[in-house]
Amino acid sequence: MSAKELLTTRRAVLAGSGVLALGGGAAAIFGAGGRAPVVAGTDTDNLVLKAGKTSAPLAGENAEVPVWGYNGSVPGPEIRIRQGQAFEAMLDNGLDEETTIHWHGVRVPNAMDGVPHLTQPPVEPRDSFRYAFTPQDAGTFWYHPHQRSFEQVGRGLYGPLIIEEADPPQVDRDLVWMLDDWRLNDQGQISGGFGSRHDAMMAGRIGNTITINGKPSAPLIARPNERIRLRLVNAANARIFGLDFGQLDPVVIALDGQPVEPHRLTDPLLLGPAMRADLIIDLNDPTEHSIRDVFYEGLEYDLSAVICKGEPIRGARLPEPAPLPSNPLPEPRLPSAKRHQILFGGGMMGMMSGDGGSMMSRNRSGSGMMEGRMGGSGMMSGGMMGWTVNGVSATGHVHDPIITVARGETLLLDMSNDTAWWHPIHLHGHSFRVLSRNGRPTRYREWQDTVLMAPQERVEIAFVADNPGDWMFHCHILEHQAAGMMATIRVN
Repeated sequence: MSAKELLTTRRAVLAGSGVLALGGGAAAIFGAGGRAPVVAGTDTDNLVLKAGKTSAPLAGENAEVPVWGYNGSVPGPEIRIRQGQAFEAMLDNGLDEETTIHWHGVRVPNAMDGVPHLTQPPVEPRDSFRYAFTPQDAGTFWYHPHQRSFEQVGRGLYGPLIIEEADPPQVDRDLVWMLDDWRLNDQGQISGGFGSRHDAMMAGRIGNTITINGKPSAPLIARPNERIRLRLVNAANARIFGLDFGQLDPVVIALDGQPVEPHRLTDPLLLGPAMRADLIIDLNDPTEHSIRDVFYEGLEYDLSAVICKGEPIRGARLPEPAPLPSNPLPEPRLPSAKRHQILFGGGMMGMMSGDGGSMMSRNRSGSGMMEGRMGGSGMMSGGMMGWTVNGVSATGHVHDPIITVARGETLLLDMSNDTAWWHPIHLHGHSFRVLSRNGRPTRYREWQDTVLMAPQERVEIAFVADNPGDWMFHCHILEHQAAGMMATIRVN
């Protein structure tokens, strides 16, 4: 199934969340929130990330909205460190509830993974916790809480973590765009209802106002023959972005922080929650380009504009970008791999009787999402609602592992999405190769830590379980995770 085939109508997933607000809409700015990055160097021991209440101009400079953030901003500080550089950060909890920090996509020691009760005690209000690790991989990563993340992330607690290559590619600018959406009410404030059953059992908490780096739109101004490295991070609770770059024609050089064979897009770039992509954009003649989000058919909008003008930055375009240096990931040994079947189930319409094709037809057309009859042992008629992994709907972060494996063994997970909804499936502590989709080998065998699964899709992934500990394995639509779509893989 191609990305183009998957971009079908999804109006109903926005039920209850309002219409996309373009007036307070997309922001396209430099760096993280327009601030200078925090470069962790010799003073890295002094880096403090304070989680607390603050405000952000989600709908414009004159419309500050109460949010939660790190160090008084959304996103939090842009942290840049070098591959192999020892890193420390102190979490200072200024919230009125417990929190943690998860370093998403980074292969950290288990005790540094930030999962409450599983890898560390949650950090109490007015308490602190020191995180320390040495990153093995260069790439685009991010940090966010794993405690009540459906609200803490949803209110703005996240930030970018950039681990720089020893020999980075030649670019004129290196920019980070953290994509997010916010559900604002008629007063322009963040709407309540975090973790509602409606959101949890359907598409998750989809917002009605889009930001990049926590601000409304400003065009990205570039010069002819300029080269930009654009690092995209989807920090939204549930929104999936399908980005059409039009004539910009970027080159994809990394996915989820891991290098991939450089290639140009033939379909919109799909980014589920938590997913990242590194792009190289070369500007040519003076013109204006639109970057459009086209994932929800009938609700397409301009995410950003790139305006190329002025004198050329150099006499000619730079050569085609070379592949990034590989990270030290062990190659899965497929002939000896331990194969496990993983079945994701549940959710609204997740156990409907009758023809699954007609169910999916209603999903694509946007009709019948709430009025469809739930027959037989349907979740609604049975009075029980939840998401499941291999038939189990998990509660909390601590539960019996679904897989226990010896350190160094290769796992091959044959995953099936037996639901009517999309799921970005995230594995902590490891990156995996995406081997196939619906039985067809993937073109690039890309390394990822979060793979987006379409309804009724089957995906095979493989990795060497070389990082000991109990590791979360869950849907990164944060409402789906909280409603049971999570499990643990134990590496002895």
